[in-house]
Amino acid sequence: MQELFEKLKIKPQNKELYETAFSHSSYANEHKKKKDYERLEFLGDAVLDLVVGDYLYSHISSNEGELTKERASYVCENALYVYAMDLGLQKYILVGHGEENHGGKYKKAIVADIFEALTGAIYLDLGFKTAKRVLLSIIVPYIKDPNICFFLDYKSVLQEAVQTTSKTLKYQVIREEGPSHDKTFTVEVRVDGIVYGTGVGSSKKEAEQEAAKVALSKNPTLNS
Repeated sequence: MQELFEKLKIKPQNKELYETAFSHSSYANEHKKKKDYERLEFLGDAVLDLVVGDYLYSHISSNEGELTKERASYVCENALYVYAMDLGLQKYILVGHGEENHGGKYKKAIVADIFEALTGAIYLDLGFKTAKRVLLSIIVPYIKDPNICFFLDYKSVLQEAVQTTSKTLKYQVIREEGPSHDKTFTVEVRVDGIVYGTGVGSSKKEAEQEAAKVALSKNPTLNS
């Protein structure tokens, strides 16, 4: 992991934090460890939102709604996955044998979570200033590249389309499968009670976005 620390230009004080940040629940359970990355992921998510939000507020003169969409683009699962893979974080991920046999080290949801957990570890170990420097060094080049688009907020587009016609919009989870650390959700989006699209994802939010995307693609008049 020393190679990663050098790449990020950090000198860890508590290396145990970083081992925890890379430990998936399947690994922790298999090796009878008390901690996995989930608590650090929770903390890293908050730090990431603040750092990216602060940067966009300072550099982009958009209104609150546009800033919210911009931030969502750079902290979404797709974006975090790209950051993590470009850094080579998958090399350090610790998963149980079963998870590894199913490609756990390369699953988008796990890899993205690890990026947030690493952020949480850096914040706890070295403070907000260092966490901010590291995050900006990673993310700003993507923000400045006009050819990169990680995420379109399909839910917002669908919401705006439905509002113009005074119709009701509702998302409903119709299926939830898999173990707690690797769930798959299936969500339907209904407009005035009619199913317009179905989406599948590793989180409810991802499944809702996919359902909204399907709804817009199958019903082009909504997006006109």
